Amino acid sequence: MLISGMQGLTPAAAAGTAGAGGAAAGAGGAPFGDLLKNAIAGVNDLQDQASTAVQGLLEGKGADVDDAMIATQKADMAFELTLAVRNKAVAAYQQVMSMQF
Repeated sequence: MLISGMQGLTPAAAAGTAGAGGAAAGAGGAPFGDLLKNAIAGVNDLQDQASTAVQGLLEGKGADVDDAMIATQKADMAFELTLAVRNKAVAAYQQVMSMQF
């Protein structure tokens, strides 16, 4: 089984320290907010592709049922992953906020 690495992350960016505004200070590292925006934009693109494939299928524009189902499943899995990441971030935030100093 072939497992590809995460694109867009280098060891320096992944281990970089946070600078002003939460930006990664590692060499070539992108700010965390930009990584999130890009990930959400990718999920949105998958949703648009799935919508286009289903619309083409419904209108009889030569779209395959297989392609529409695959695009829909890709979009669903990407959304579920985004939702899981959001839930983990909210849980971490709530845990930090409940700490007493």
